[in-house]
Amino acid sequence: MHILTMDDLTNEDMLQLLHQAGIYQQSIEKIPDSYYAANLFFENSTRTKSSFEMAQKKLGLNVLSFDAQTASIQKGESLYDTVKTLEAIGVDVAVIRHGEDRYFDQLEGRVKLSIINGGDGMGHHPSQCLLDLMTIHQEFTAFKGLTITIVGDIRHSRVARSNAMALKRLGAKVQFSGPEAWMDGELLEMGNYINFDKAVEVSDVLMMLRVQHERHAFGQSFEKAEYHALYGLTAEREKRMPIKSILMHPAPVNRGVEIADELVECERSRIFKQMTNGVFVRMAMLKFVLQKREAQKHEFVN
Repeated sequence: MHILTMDDLTNEDMLQLLHQAGIYQQSIEKIPDSYYAANLFFENSTRTKSSFEMAQKKLGLNVLSFDAQTASIQKGESLYDTVKTLEAIGVDVAVIRHGEDRYFDQLEGRVKLSIINGGDGMGHHPSQCLLDLMTIHQEFTAFKGLTITIVGDIRHSRVARSNAMALKRLGAKVQFSGPEAWMDGELLEMGNYINFDKAVEVSDVLMMLRVQHERHAFGQSFEKAEYHALYGLTAEREKRMPIKSILMHPAPVNRGVEIADELVECERSRIFKQMTNGVFVRMAMLKFVLQKREAQKHEFVN
């Protein structure tokens, strides 16, 4: 059992994971059997990597140390051989972040350990999506009828893709805003483009995205002050948001670019709440894939 994209989960699976994450928020029950996990992060990460490590430790998993900078992949070993090595020595679940879109295509069906995608290039980020869903659900108790606007660097965002897929399936109205040159045709099939100043006034959730300068071709970026004036959540724009609307961001936040510095921790901001929820969601994901793994083993034996 893998969780590579949100398409690997049914709507029932998603709601089950949110329910389990809510249980873990109240009390933590360790997984009784001894499992081994490894975190293979080939891109920089603070929140996702630390959150998975915290989730694994809270569940009582044995976490194998892995450093991409000192691994044999630096000698030319393929990702497949690296993962097969970990499988051969007894790793049960690997969390992998990689800069290549759909890196997991070379692994799916060829490895027996479970894989949780910690982010692939500009492709997918299921654990971020699920923690966002948990945060929204805590606020509104349902998704149907909500208007959620994803704002900013849409084309380069795996967060935008995963969230748009899941939210639309769950009945929310998804909209996109930001520089039109940074929109993505495939994603716009899931929701309409809306002027940002209009989006501020009609959205239940404003989901701001980091400007991913490292993924832009030369000449595509804005100056910080220019971007903030055109597409950033300024103090003036925040005052026009509906009373019960919330502000989200997957972080890291470019303060003063996507969001005014003083709004990052304002009353309607759920940015650090998202990080807290990330631990519980990732605990639920780990339990989910390990339980599915055990069930498949028993089916094979029987």
